[in-house]
Amino acid sequence: MNIIFSKKHFLILGILINATISFSQKKIVKNGSFYFSWGYNAEWYTHSDIHISQPALNNDYTFLNIKAQDHPGWNDHLLQKQLTIPQYNYRIGYFFNEKQTWGIEINFDHTKYVVTQGQSDHISGKINGRNVDSTIITGNNTLLWQLNNGANFLELNLVRKLSIVDALNSNFQFVCLLKAGAGPVIPHVQNTIFGKDNTPHFQFGGWNIDADVSFRATFFKHIFLEYANKVVYASYANLRIYDGLAKQSFGCYEMFLCIGGTFKL
Repeated sequence: MNIIFSKKHFLILGILINATISFSQKKIVKNGSFYFSWGYNAEWYTHSDIHISQPALNNDYTFLNIKAQDHPGWNDHLLQKQLTIPQYNYRIGYFFNEKQTWGIEINFDHTKYVVTQGQSDHISGKINGRNVDSTIITGNNTLLWQLNNGANFLELNLVRKLSIVDALNSNFQFVCLLKAGAGPVIPHVQNTIFGKDNTPHFQFGGWNIDADVSFRATFFKHIFLEYANKVVYASYANLRIYDGLAKQSFGCYEMFLCIGGTFKL
């Protein structure tokens, strides 16, 4: 049997497809939930190499196995400081399917990275065109290296929610959130290298990837506390220094606690 489709059939088919898509979209929005949170964090960093390139000065060398630490800012007089001075983080997310088990999240971590002063470090490469392979003590006259207004991780994460406790007519929920994603780093670069200062500045300075395991307790359907453990690999490049550029990569373990709200749309 031959079936002939007219323009009218195609028009009706198009209307049905469009209506189906529209219904699906409305259902997703109707059953989705939006959330946001604000909190504070602490970090621990792997050792890292900092490569220095200053062609005009005939310098191309590397500080090897550098140690660094964070600068939380909330361990002294937290309530007497602006909210954005300590190491903070915020999250904006959306669970988009009917059971709200999958979602996406934008997160920003204002993390600080400060090279430990007074440590003995190896330096190798060329300075003023001469080969060097020696040890220095980090300090104001050798290496003062800070991403102290932020190493600053920005990421887009995919989120998977695993329910653990759902009780009292949903007035209390306890869930595990698994997150993973990637994004740019936006460091504030400030340094002094062998007595030469750069001009402190913010810049897009590379990229990072992350994985996060969080535990969230939600009270009365809308208010939640979230505790997270997160690992990050960050690669920084083209960091502006005095008459040149620098690059480095490091791993980071991050722990944070935040408070937030969640609402159905």
